[in-house]
Amino acid sequence: MDQIIVPALLGLLLIVLGTQNCRGHINSLHRYNRHRVAEADIPAFGRMVGSGTIICGVGLLLYAACLLLQLMEVIAATLLIACLILGLALSFYAMIKYNKGIF
Repeated sequence: MDQIIVPALLGLLLIVLGTQNCRGHINSLHRYNRHRVAEADIPAFGRMVGSGTIICGVGLLLYAACLLLQLMEVIAATLLIACLILGLALSFYAMIKYNKGIF
């Protein structure tokens, strides 16, 4: 049961954080990322990073739902990996675009 509850709760947390980022509240991001973004770019940066975070959260929720419904673990893992790759790629793209790099 823990293998369902933990991903579901983590997914919900990521969705909440992503929603806050999409609204322009980027305080949950690392200080380095907040300070390198121009003031005018904060809404666009927040939307892009927030969307990536939401996609990762949805992937975790889908993973938990697949396990709950006792679907094949291969399907659950494939959905999770696909969502994580897409979400992280979107977040890294936003960092590269608005921070001029990730480091």
